[in-house]
Amino acid sequence: MPAAPAQEYLGIEDLEEVKLEISADLGQCTIQVRDVLELQRGSILALNKLAGEMADIYINGVPFGRGEVVVLVDSLHVRVAEIIGAMEKDGGYA
Repeated sequence: MPAAPAQEYLGIEDLEEVKLEISADLGQCTIQVRDVLELQRGSILALNKLAGEMADIYINGVPFGRGEVVVLVDSLHVRVAEIIGAMEKDGGYA
């Protein structure tokens, strides 16, 4: 039985089911090792960013853009504000 001919290109619809990992840098903190050893479920780490500040957004570890940290119904979210390279593509300023 002959093999089916290979497609010459992929359409965007071929990528719709691909899963990507999206992460956001919500802040950092510095603590001593003895404090790390005392961490347990429910411990709170004070980060250096607040709700309303900008956070870097990554897709599969690659910088994608920046967004505003918002709190909705007791959970953190990131509202996308900037997409890296979007202004150049849209003909805007960089």
